[in-house]
Amino acid sequence: MNLKYIKGGVCAASGFRASGIHVGVKTNNVDKKDLALIVADCACAAAAVYTKNVVKAAPLYVTKENLKNGRARAIIANSGNANACAPKGEENARKMCIAVSQELGICADDIVVASTGVIGQMLPVEVIENGTKQLVSKLSYDGSDDAALAIMTTDLTKKELAVEFEIEGKTVRIGAIAKGSGMIHPNMGTMLGFLTTDCAINPEMIQKALVAATNMSFNRVSVDGDSSTNDTLALLASGLSGNAEITQQNKAYEIFSEALNTICIELAKMVAADGEGATHLITCVVSGAGSEADAEGLSKSVISSSLVKAAMFGADANWGRVLCAMGYSGVEFDPNGVDVAFSSSAGRIVVCENGRGLLFDEELAKKILTEHEITIDIKINEGNASCTCWGCDLTYDYVRINGDYRS
Repeated sequence: MNLKYIKGGVCAASGFRASGIHVGVKTNNVDKKDLALIVADCACAAAAVYTKNVVKAAPLYVTKENLKNGRARAIIANSGNANACAPKGEENARKMCIAVSQELGICADDIVVASTGVIGQMLPVEVIENGTKQLVSKLSYDGSDDAALAIMTTDLTKKELAVEFEIEGKTVRIGAIAKGSGMIHPNMGTMLGFLTTDCAINPEMIQKALVAATNMSFNRVSVDGDSSTNDTLALLASGLSGNAEITQQNKAYEIFSEALNTICIELAKMVAADGEGATHLITCVVSGAGSEADAEGLSKSVISSSLVKAAMFGADANWGRVLCAMGYSGVEFDPNGVDVAFSSSAGRIVVCENGRGLLFDEELAKKILTEHEITIDIKINEGNASCTCWGCDLTYDYVRINGDYRS
């Protein structure tokens, strides 16, 4: 597949406008946008996946209800307040939908709603209702950047991507924005993510494709081991590209899925790299496993380990922590067949073979682990399956950021 990265974010796909403004959900900084809107020119096939945390934010319940028919027209999301475990949670989430529906003249049930921010505080829905008119007036086919900024909380970088490819001679695009920095751990999608496409695809197939893409991307990320109450990943398809509607798992579905997988993996890596206080993006590749499930379990355990994360922060090639994390993963494997290496743009160094330590150049190892992007390469030598997961280091700043998050 000939895949090309393009500009435009969620507005790259035909038929989508977006906007983002400050309305006052965030009271400590009037310069930070806190309300985002994405609107389709027509009814869309829609799909979503959510956190598996038993404690779920109110907007998730409203969105699930609204998407029962597999259709949607718009997405509204605020930052600064999670609307989770909060008084009048679902009522306020519905009020957000109603405010948008009244301004756009669409049904309130055709709207995805999401929130992110502090848990347990009542959402100041009045400022959202009062700001919706301006939010709608700012809608633009170039508005993805504003929407991406409006959903950020502790994120340091905007997460926005778009790709272009062909299905049956028709140009198809997928665009996306996401936020995620803390409370990131494999258990759904680990953040807020909104994707748009102009591919013609029915609700059943778009849901299937989104679940598969999530499982190999966002579900393989861990920043801190905490699964959020608000995780939502939603995808809207306008169908305006002109391809024959995808209604089964055929060649067109495979092409669309491959493109969706690619953009979700890249977004997941952005989320991991922007972990709260992070200085390193850690990629853990487990190969030679007996099954993909085993490889995933081992890789997730390594990138979730606080001791491994701390070692990477200190550029310490402490491979024993890697084997330790593998050992409590719940996956059965032979430790005596494990090889471990660390690599980066500065080089590659093997530190363990057959479960035993090797003499290695500590200075070279430190140089390798000082780079921003680090790979932990693990070979099990028991089969042909592999899996890649992503994480970040654990730094002093993570504690500082989360020690006074509410203030």
